[in-house]
Amino acid sequence: MSEIAEVAGFGVALDRAYDPAGHFWVSMIGSDRARIGMDALGVETSGTIAQLAFLGVGENLKRGEAFGSLEAAKFVGPLTSPLSGTVTATNDAVVADPSLVERDPYGAGWLVELTVADPGELGELISGADAIPGWFAAEVEDYRLKGVLAE
Repeated sequence: MSEIAEVAGFGVALDRAYDPAGHFWVSMIGSDRARIGMDALGVETSGTIAQLAFLGVGENLKRGEAFGSLEAAKFVGPLTSPLSGTVTATNDAVVADPSLVERDPYGAGWLVELTVADPGELGELISGADAIPGWFAAEVEDYRLKGVLAE
């Protein structure tokens, strides 16, 4: 079970890396395989998730390209990959029950797994218990200032 810290009113797992561009987390499972999910701020700002769809296993993608799509109360659009790689697994459980992402974003609510094409991209993510809380708190504050989050 990952360590979840409370940061600015949200739970944040400290044992993984985060993509500052899209509020997706990356957890390495093995030397070249990454599990990707949505962080608590991404879940909150999407609203109630109605539907998820993912690319098929075997699809190649570059960092920043869509690995799937999300339909939710406050957001409809692409889910963008924090890493380049090949899709090796998709989470059928969240396709069947999208609320699983809201209930357990850092566990059973994961989205896809990739074989990582460029390990150097991991260095572009926010990681470490020292860096994550400050980055996440700043993101929450920015979202509040922009009116994306209620006080």
